[in-house]
Amino acid sequence: MNHLAEAWVQAWNNHDLDAIMEHYADDIVFYSPIIQRLNNDPTGRITGKAALRAYFEKGLVAFPDLHFDLYHVLEGVDSMVLYYKSINNRLAAETMVVDGNGKVKEVRAHYKEQ
Repeated sequence: MNHLAEAWVQAWNNHDLDAIMEHYADDIVFYSPIIQRLNNDPTGRITGKAALRAYFEKGLVAFPDLHFDLYHVLEGVDSMVLYYKSINNRLAAETMVVDGNGKVKEVRAHYKEQ
């Protein structure tokens, strides 16, 4: 899973939306407090790869200097937690559930308050 995590960070740091999206399953469910803010959606939830792509595209525009620094990868059963420095130097942890094809099918993103 370390390879998946490293490739994910590299895709984000390259701002390569196609490479970012390669990591996600078509039926992805993604939760994040950033969704609440960027999409003005109190549920903080996105379902489906097309909607996630649109959200990520909006995020790359909103945060043109986006750069992630990966600190730790915690491995679980069909899941991992990425602990990293995120937007605006905030600490972040994402729990990612991975399907049998090695694609991320659920994400729960967490951020340290500033």
